[in-house]
Amino acid sequence: MKTYRIAVLPGDGIGPEVTTEAVRVLDAAAESLGLAFEKTHYPHGAEHYLSTGETFPDEVIEEMRGYDAILLGAIGDPRIEVGMLERAIIAGLRFQLDLYINLRPIKLFDAKLCPLKDKGPEHVDMVVIRENTEDLYTGIGGFFKKGTKDEVAMQEMILTRRGADRLFAYAFELAEKRKRKKLTLVDKANAVRAFDLWTRAFEEMGQDYPEIERDHAYVDAACMWMVKNPEWFDTVVTSNVFGDILTDLGAMIQGGMGLAASGNIHPGKVSMFEPIHGSAPKYAGKNVANPLAAILAVQMMLDYLGEDRAATAVENAVRGALLDGEIPSASAGNGLGTDEMGRIVSRRVQAELAG
Repeated sequence: MKTYRIAVLPGDGIGPEVTTEAVRVLDAAAESLGLAFEKTHYPHGAEHYLSTGETFPDEVIEEMRGYDAILLGAIGDPRIEVGMLERAIIAGLRFQLDLYINLRPIKLFDAKLCPLKDKGPEHVDMVVIRENTEDLYTGIGGFFKKGTKDEVAMQEMILTRRGADRLFAYAFELAEKRKRKKLTLVDKANAVRAFDLWTRAFEEMGQDYPEIERDHAYVDAACMWMVKNPEWFDTVVTSNVFGDILTDLGAMIQGGMGLAASGNIHPGKVSMFEPIHGSAPKYAGKNVANPLAAILAVQMMLDYLGEDRAATAVENAVRGALLDGEIPSASAGNGLGTDEMGRIVSRRVQAELAG
């Protein structure tokens, strides 16, 4: 029996509930295929911090290097300074494990889920590759005369040629595997001249991939066209801060945050998978949170681990349940409990793998 070691960080708010259902689906796939997932749960999050004063020790991050993958639920709690836990846990993993790729599929399963008029699954099927370890999120900067009328705040954007080259190499290779073989660079080089580094690096690397159609869009135009003509996009590569914004827009086009999953990836090394919604503390413990994004994060994790059959079964199970209405919508208000949606997807995964 093939065994994978998985670190599980359920986190805060609805995180433990959606993670429980994601793990239920993972176990259903494992049972059907004769796989084993050795899961270690970590307590780090708001409750752990409030009771111990500990955020996320470096030794825990080092320990996680020994796993095959990390599954994260959600982080954030209004009782704690905004962003503190997110910086310690999410950014801590991204930067210390050098998870330089943030992978965000934007795939519409059913036209009824899309808020755009006359758009169906054939129009919304793209993947966004967001740089994950540079840009404004490195935290280089600070405050001067904080709390006074003369206060100054500074935060610097960092781009490196090494970071650009490894990002674009991943993007071109992924575009090469997709049917359309089109790659769009999204930046703001007309106003932020540091992106000239990206423009040149993208053009140079493109010479090695003559079969890939290269395109370019400034981020403001990309947002506009993603709404008007999402079918124009196939594989998209963009910066950390712009990717953060662009992919949330994409999430709404595919049906909402309840279907949006992401991978934080260092190819060939331990990588982290998570739903991109927040912790929604006011819904915690009420069995109303939608677990589909967390389940699709498991689908991405299975795909990364090379378990293609299991990954396909999970995606098909989610799609099928939405198409035939067994799960009426991706909304938390669809009338089903968190655990009920998890059971529906698990049953469908087992049925497909048994077929």
